Parts: sequence; structure tokens; C-alpha cells
Amino acid sequence: MSETSAEDRIWTVPNLLSFLRLLGVPVFLWLVLVPQADGWAIGVLAVAGFTDWLDGKIARAFNQTSRLGRLIDPAADKLYVFATIFALLLREVIPWWLVVVILGRELLVASFFPVLRKYGYKALQVHFLGKAAMFNLMYAFPLLFLASHSGWYAEIARIAGWAFALWGTGLYWWAGVLYVVQVRQLVTAAKKG
Repeated sequence: MSETSAEDRIWTVPNLLSFLRLLGVPVFLWLVLVPQADGWAIGVLAVAGFTDWLDGKIARAFNQTSRLGRLIDPAADKLYVFATIFALLLREVIPWWLVVVILGRELLVASFFPVLRKYGYKALQVHFLGKAAMFNLMYAFPLLFLASHSGWYAEIARIAGWAFALWGTGLYWWAGVLYVVQVRQLVTAAKKG
């Protein structure tokens, strides 16, 4: 099998896990907003986080990386973050300013896509920092969700959740700044070439 055809694969275990994660997004929103089945919703987030880790492990271990996987894996991560902040904002678990700060970073990075396309680039290389930020945010929101309940775990979840949320948001913006630098370098190189 040639390297090009391996890159074009669709039916791989990591891609299947990413598709399943995508299907979990509306299920999560429904659980949080309609029956308010918080335990099940947190379970969906936990499974999504585990399968996010697992699909990367499998892709690297069994050489199942693909072009599609590099698109749907981060898309699933972002959809979970957006769905979670939307649901938690509606349930008044997180403040609006946190949503604005996270979405502001997304708008900043998205504003560079037309520039990239103009110079013939399709996407930016994902930074480890961006992955670390997403990891922190994916842990923050379930913890903040748990903190909104009463119980012995609520205060511990609140402290840990806000630590992950603030650290993750800071890393998210730092990764955004690195993307700005990367775009500038690519555009400068394209203009010289």
C-alpha cells in the first residue's frame, strides 16, 4: 500500500472512534438540556475524552493516521468544547466571560484561514500547546459541571475545574498567538517564494 493511499484511508479504527465522538455531541447536549441527566452527560464526556486519547494512540501505534483523521479528530474536540460551554452557560454553571474569552480565541484563529487559502495553504500545523490546552479544557468542564451539584465532591471539583479552566484558557490563547506567528511566517515565505 502506497503512502498516498494510506493517507486517504477513511475506514480506520481511529476515524471510527472520532465519528462516534462526533455522534456523542448531540447526545451530550440533549442529556444536559432536556432531561438534565447530568450523570449520563458526564459519562458521555468521559467516554469522549477517553476515545480522543485512544484514537491518537491507535493511529500512531498501527500507522492508521489519515488526512480525514487529522480533520475530524480536532473537529470533534472543538465541538465538544463548544457544546459543553454552551450547555454550561445555559445551565448557569460557567460565567459568560469565560465563553467570550474562549470563543474570541477561536474567532482570532479562524480569521486567518482566508489569508492561508490565498497563499495556497489548507490548514495550520497543530501545536502540542493547542493539544495541551484542549486537554485542560476537556477536563475543566466536567469538573465544573460536577461543582454545580451538592455533595462532598462539589468543592474539590470546583477548585480543580477552575484550575483546569484557567490554565487551559491561558494555554489556548498562547497556542492562538503561536498560530498567528506561524501564519505570519508562512505568508512571508510565500511572498518571498
